[in-house]
Amino acid sequence: MNVHDLLAISREVAPHKVALAYRDGANVRDLTYAQLLSAADAFAAGLMQWGLQPGERVALYLGNRPEYVIAYLGILRAGAIATPINLRYRRLEIGHILADCAPRLVVTDKANLPVLEDAGYQHTSVSAAVLADDVSKWYGDAVTASYPIVSGDDIASIIYTSGTTGASKGAMLSHNNILATVTGLMAAWAWQRDDRLLLCLPLYHVHGLFVGLITGLAAGATVLLRSQYRAGETVQELAGGEPTLFFAVPTIYTRLVAELRASEAQDFSHMRLFCSGSAPLPADLFEEFRSLTGHTILERYGMTETGMNLSNHYAGERRAGTVGTPLPGVEMRIVDSSGAQVAAGEEGEILVRGSNVFSAYWNAPEKTAESFVNDELGRRWFRTGDLARQDPENGAVTLLGRRHELIISGGLNIYPREIEELLQTYPGIEEAAVVGRPHPEWGEVPVAYVVCSQEVTYEAVRVYCRERLASFKTPAALHSVPELPRNAMGKLQKHLL
Repeated sequence: MNVHDLLAISREVAPHKVALAYRDGANVRDLTYAQLLSAADAFAAGLMQWGLQPGERVALYLGNRPEYVIAYLGILRAGAIATPINLRYRRLEIGHILADCAPRLVVTDKANLPVLEDAGYQHTSVSAAVLADDVSKWYGDAVTASYPIVSGDDIASIIYTSGTTGASKGAMLSHNNILATVTGLMAAWAWQRDDRLLLCLPLYHVHGLFVGLITGLAAGATVLLRSQYRAGETVQELAGGEPTLFFAVPTIYTRLVAELRASEAQDFSHMRLFCSGSAPLPADLFEEFRSLTGHTILERYGMTETGMNLSNHYAGERRAGTVGTPLPGVEMRIVDSSGAQVAAGEEGEILVRGSNVFSAYWNAPEKTAESFVNDELGRRWFRTGDLARQDPENGAVTLLGRRHELIISGGLNIYPREIEELLQTYPGIEEAAVVGRPHPEWGEVPVAYVVCSQEVTYEAVRVYCRERLASFKTPAALHSVPELPRNAMGKLQKHLL
C-alpha cells in the first residue's frame, strides 16, 4: 500500500464529504475527497505527460494553500519524490537543497518565485517552475493516464533536516514510513471521521504535513487549512464550535494563552484534543492553558527522520514535561554512552526502531552510518541524539536535552554551525560561536559570540544574515569577545558562553 491507496479509501467511503476547507480572507475554497484526489490525479497525469519519471524529485517552495496539497499528492501519484523546502529559507539554504537532491521541477507561486530566482534555481537541475497561481494548466487527462505502480518501500519524500556540521541532510521517507506514523496516530489519538482539524502549521514541516494533513485525510476527517497562524482569528475559530482538533508548537500556545488572557472566557467544550510537539512545552504554559480552556494538552515526540515515536495517552493522565510512551509499532530503548541499555529512571540517549524510521539520508552514506547502531541481536536502531529518562512506574519518557548543540526556536531547528560558518564570511569576523539563549515566547533564540579584527555592528551583521538565511536563524544578539574559550586540546567550550 502507498499513501494514495490509503487516501483513496476515504474517497470511496465518503466522496462528497469536504476533505479540505481553506480560508484566507476572501479566498474561500472547499474540496471534497472526490475533488481533491481527482485534482491530484490530474496533476500527476500532467507531470507524467510533461516527462517526469518515477523516482525523480519535485521541490515544493510554497505556503499553505490547496494547490500545495494537490501538488504533493500528485507528485506521489506520479511515482516521483516530493521535496518540501522551508518557506523561510533563503539563498544559501535553498541553493544547497536544489544542488543536493537535483529536482527536475519546482512548485511555487508568483509571490515566492523571486526568492528562488535569487537562489539561482534557473542554473540548477530544475527544468521548469510550476506556478500554483495557474496550476490547472498542468493538469493532464487523469482518466486515461497509466500511473506507475508505487510500492510501500518506494521513497515518497525527501525532507531536509540540518546536521550538526551545518550541512542539511535529506531524510528519505518511504510510503511505508509515512503510513506507519499515520496509522499509529489514528489509533493512538482515536481519530474519527467527524473530526475537524484546524491546521495552521506549515505543510513544509512533518508536523503539519504528516501528523496533521495526511493523518486527517487518511482518517476521513475534514482539514480546516489556514495559510498561517493568527492568534485572534485562531481563538475565534477554536471557540466558534467548528474544529475538534488543534495541533501546534509551544510558541503558538504561548501566543494563544496571551490572547486568551486578554479576552473574555470562551467555551471550548466542543474540542476533543489539543496537541503540542516539535519542542518542549513549558510546565507553566501547560498548566495555564488547562486553567483557561479546561483542556490538558497532549504532548508527543517525533522527528523528521522517524515521524512520530512517542505520545502521551489520549485516554488517561497527561503529565507536564513528559512525551509519553512508544506508539504502536515503535520500539524504544535508552542507552548510555557505551550503547548499553540503562535502567528505568536513569538518563541516556533515545534509540528507536520500527517501520516509521527512515532508511537513509540522500547522498550521505557516512552520515547515515553514523546515525544507526546495531544491538546484540544485529537489529538496527536509529540514534535520535535526544537525552531522556523513563519513569520506572508508568513508563512515561521525559526529554532532558540533546546530545548535540541543537537550538529550537518556535518549534524550528537551528544548528549553530550553519550560522557560525556564515558569520565567519562577514568582513572583520575571524571566529564565531553560536549558542541558544532562553526566550519566553520562542523557547530559545540564537546568540553569537565573535572575535573580530575590526569593528562590526550588530545591525549590519543582522542584515547580512537575514539576506542569506531564514530570519529565525539570525542571531538575536552579537557579543564581541577577545577570544573564544577553548580547552587544552583546542576544543571550543560552548557551555562557558
